[in-house]
Amino acid sequence: DNEESVLYWAAKNDIPVFCPALTDGSVGDMIYFHSYKRPGFVLDIARDIRGINDLAVQSYATGQLILGGGLVKHHTCNANLMRNGADYSV
Repeated sequence: DNEESVLYWAAKNDIPVFCPALTDGSVGDMIYFHSYKRPGFVLDIARDIRGINDLAVQSYATGQLILGGGLVKHHTCNANLMRNGADYSV
C-alpha cells in the first residue's frame, strides 16, 4: 500500500506489469506458440510472454519509445514482431 510505488499504481489502475527475463529470445517464442497448440500447457513464465505478446497482437496500433537496450527493449520489439512490427518507434 505504498503510494510511492510504481507497482501500487499499476495494480490500482489495472495496468499489467511483465517480468520477461525467463522468456527472453526464441525460447519465449516457442513457449508462446506451444501454449496455443496445447491450451492445457501451464508454465508460469508462459503467462508473461503470452500476456505481453497478446497485448501487442490484439492492439489496434502500437508504439515504442526505446531508451537504451537489453531485455526490456528486446521483449518490446519481439512482442511487436508478433504483429508484424510497431506502428511507431523512436
